[in-house]
Amino acid sequence: MSHKLREVIRNISVDCVIFGYEHSTLEVLLVKRDVEPYAGMWALPGGFVKKGERIEDAAKRVLAQMTGVTDTYLEEIGVFDELDRYPLWRVFTVGHVALISPEHYSLHAGVDTRDVQWFPIEKIPPLPFDHSKIVAVALEKLRKRVRYQPIGFEILPEKFTLPQLQRLYEVVLGKKLDKRNFRKKILSMHFIQKLNEKDKNGIRRPAYLYTFDKKKYEKLKEKGFVFEL
Repeated sequence: MSHKLREVIRNISVDCVIFGYEHSTLEVLLVKRDVEPYAGMWALPGGFVKKGERIEDAAKRVLAQMTGVTDTYLEEIGVFDELDRYPLWRVFTVGHVALISPEHYSLHAGVDTRDVQWFPIEKIPPLPFDHSKIVAVALEKLRKRVRYQPIGFEILPEKFTLPQLQRLYEVVLGKKLDKRNFRKKILSMHFIQKLNEKDKNGIRRPAYLYTFDKKKYEKLKEKGFVFEL
């Protein structure tokens, strides 16, 4: 057995579902495998946990080594333990999910990886193992989370319009939202501040720009405020 394999726990792995939002499109980050099984196929960034390594640390390490994506918050979505999910021996995997803005990251293929690329959620190629199931569970988890947490802090530009914010939620949730109800709900949240500026890049009539007041949001949370869309 190689020194590399002796360092890892060969029946516990981590897999990362990294969603990206860019140009009004929800994408998922995939790597082209350079090792068997399924060498040459697109898959989720994933790998075995090292001895003495915490699951969260393993997920961050694997993601960074395979794709170049670092310094992102990963949320655990559960354990996937189908008996035949890995063809060579029994492997449990712990899934993780994150939503990021791709423009903030520089991708590069790394460990056990031939290539790394973003794919629109509706154009994901066939995936090995149970990765299609993990993506589906991660997407459902993300959609539940965004209803109770503001997601624009890291995804949208510092200044944004309400149509841009609504489009972000529609893309992530996968459904249209009523414009009037959305605006009413958003404007009732006092940590979203209207600016005395308009978006001059729009084709239609310029819309007012808004910004998030993160400090005000944190203070509201301390007082028991619950975000709900």
